[in-house]
Amino acid sequence: MNVTQPTSVHPFNVLWLQSGGCGGCSMSLLCADTADLRGHLRQAGIHLLWHPALSLETGHELLDVINDCLSGRVVLHALCLEGAVLRGPLGSGRFHMLAGTDTSMMEWVQRLSAIAQQVVAVGSCAAYGGITAAGDNPTDACGLQFESEQKGGLLGRDWRSQTGLPVVNIAGCPTHPGWVIETLSALASPAPMPPAQLDALGRPRAYSDQLVHHGCTRNEYYEYKASAASASDLGCLMEHKGCKGTQAHADCNIRLWNGEGSCVRAGYACISCTEPGFEEPGHPFDVTPKLAGIPIGLPIDMHKAWFVALAALSKSATPARVKQNASSDHIVVAPMIKKTRLK
Repeated sequence: MNVTQPTSVHPFNVLWLQSGGCGGCSMSLLCADTADLRGHLRQAGIHLLWHPALSLETGHELLDVINDCLSGRVVLHALCLEGAVLRGPLGSGRFHMLAGTDTSMMEWVQRLSAIAQQVVAVGSCAAYGGITAAGDNPTDACGLQFESEQKGGLLGRDWRSQTGLPVVNIAGCPTHPGWVIETLSALASPAPMPPAQLDALGRPRAYSDQLVHHGCTRNEYYEYKASAASASDLGCLMEHKGCKGTQAHADCNIRLWNGEGSCVRAGYACISCTEPGFEEPGHPFDVTPKLAGIPIGLPIDMHKAWFVALAALSKSATPARVKQNASSDHIVVAPMIKKTRLK
């Protein structure tokens, strides 16, 4: 039984495999802001040939699906991989064998990538190695075309799909369901996706051209450098609590999760999970490292001297309302009601 039955005459066939990861990107997809995920996919002409959590097929039935793709009986339009590729031990890939076969997932991915029209890395683990590659990386985990920020990975820096695209990296830990659905829909459209729609790290620019800082509800506090001192405070989380929203490429505060929230709106600092290497910042996630009292990680495109000058000026001009609310877990002083000249 296939997961989705497409409405279009020529469906866009997607095979979704899972390697070294937690499955969080699939869980996020199931929380998509739609009452009918399958209907949403069908509307876009997307046909899920198989998915580890959504499909009924197991064992030889899955192998039949894979072999149909490899033989050309079924056109594989997009291979999606969730989780990092485990190349160990000693490059054999045998740390992760596909159940029911004597073949590593690494080899299956290589074979399927060679015949897929598109290859998509779902999540930062599949894109760059992510959490799975952290620490000493005993499994020799890597991304499909990146190893952290270095090009290469499993397929190599020069690999291109049959349509000429590199691996499409839907980075995030986990990915926003909208990023996944929107990217697959774009790939499924009759007009081919040009390489210019991907940034230098292979991420779809539809979301990576934004910063988490854009649309953040704490922006007034950021403007005045009115900072939170503890996790429950309303103030800006950048100065003391490790927030990287001014550096992280994602539209989390514009395209809200489940239509309602984001990390910073829930009181958590942005850890920049769409960037390679986010998993090992070299400091606790909730701490902002500083040099001479100045955060090391400054907003993108801002010179240190400018930041110091702006911060000093902003703090000197902070309204009492903003200063008091920043160090509280609720609004202490509401904006004043004042007659204006608005007509």
